[in-house]
Amino acid sequence: MSISTRLEGSVKAGLALLAVAALAATLNRATHTDEGAANWISYFTNLSNLFGVAVLLTGAVALLWGTRPVPDLVRGAATLYLVITGAVYWSLLAGTIDANTIIWANDVVHGVMPAVFLADWLLRPPLRRIPWTKALPWLAFPLLYLAYSLLRGPSAGWYPYDFLDPRNPGGYGHVATWSVIITLAFSVVASLLVLYANARRKSGTTGGTGGIGERDGRDQELTVA
Repeated sequence: MSISTRLEGSVKAGLALLAVAALAATLNRATHTDEGAANWISYFTNLSNLFGVAVLLTGAVALLWGTRPVPDLVRGAATLYLVITGAVYWSLLAGTIDANTIIWANDVVHGVMPAVFLADWLLRPPLRRIPWTKALPWLAFPLLYLAYSLLRGPSAGWYPYDFLDPRNPGGYGHVATWSVIITLAFSVVASLLVLYANARRKSGTTGGTGGIGERDGRDQELTVA
């Protein structure tokens, strides 16, 4: 195993542990405030970062111990969710921080993790073409999350984001508008990720070792349908 492979695996493990620390800090804060653990786990940010941690750790193990790498469809899903997490936060929610916000943890989950996954996808795109039909299921989780948030909200008396709260001016019409906008954003970003990956493959300029946890083209053949 090369030094660069060990270094990459170690860096990804370190980034995963950084995200774990950030999530743990915000969970600890939530359990000691009115927010509570049930509301903490109901943020898309936290769910997407938990998924990202799992992908990073799996990739790190693959690089350091030679286990099976992370399939590109899983990498793509994590990249999509985290990129949207960062984009929505910095465009709509960055001004909502308050005295309870843990700044460093907030920056990790909304800035560092989205940047890491986007950079990994851009620098080490998939070695095989991603069919559009296989990328479509990436949208299932955001849609299920939307349904969960709207169904849980009335009974919990709490919504994770203002644009999902029908108690705000505009009511459900406002929620519906923003739901459509964000669903379109997910669709557009997913399309761009697929287009970029397939274009890089056609041009023959893909990275030599694949993405998070990828070792070589042979491994990629084994893990991606």
